Amino acid sequence: MNGQPDFNRILTALQNGELVLQGQFVSGSNSTFLGQVQHETLTLPVVYKPVRGETLLWDFPVGSLARREVAAYVVSQALGWELVPPTVLRRRGPLGKGSLQWYVEHDPERHYFNFTAAEKENLRPTVLFDLLINNADRKGGHILLDAQNHLWLIDHGVCFHVEDKLRTVVWDFADQSIPTPLLADVSRVVAELQNPGSTLVSDLSPLLRVSELRALARRGLKLIDQGVFPPPPANRRSFPWPPV
Repeated sequence: MNGQPDFNRILTALQNGELVLQGQFVSGSNSTFLGQVQHETLTLPVVYKPVRGETLLWDFPVGSLARREVAAYVVSQALGWELVPPTVLRRRGPLGKGSLQWYVEHDPERHYFNFTAAEKENLRPTVLFDLLINNADRKGGHILLDAQNHLWLIDHGVCFHVEDKLRTVVWDFADQSIPTPLLADVSRVVAELQNPGSTLVSDLSPLLRVSELRALARRGLKLIDQGVFPPPPANRRSFPWPPV
């Protein structure tokens, strides 16, 4: 797909197209497959994560990781940042229900740990996004640049916990002020989260627990109130492993 992606067209293809699996990623802890979706004249490379292939975690509800992948996309779009590739919860797939995400073509050798200083300066929305969704696993290899140098974020199965779980390799902006335009976007999303009748609440309610939605809003309010990027916590592990 060349040029600016048509998110609506991609979402339609992800939800309704014919899905064929082509291979499996073997480095992760959850079953993850590379595939292809064909819908009308559109052919897309995709990443499929079936619920039945999720590793059981002591601190996240069973069978909830695929829904969290989709929730991360919904929040990214609500913020207007287009950080997460289009992602849907596919009810039927070769291995049953799971998340289906547009696979972004990228150079896997390019990631956070070899970004230039200028490229790292563009990561403030990434850091704020992870703070908001409480990302427990932001590895350097989860931050991608496509051929147009658009920044994409992937792997959000362990996000949105009600307890502080943030683990990330990106602490570059600790104690710096959060840019006003980014805080304005967070404020808008928090207002939507506090409105039970909003489209955002309607979109997130099938994906997250009520307690998780409330915690999401609380984290947003805290960021707005403090206005700075926090430093790594001293009382727990704040970096993921492995880092890439």
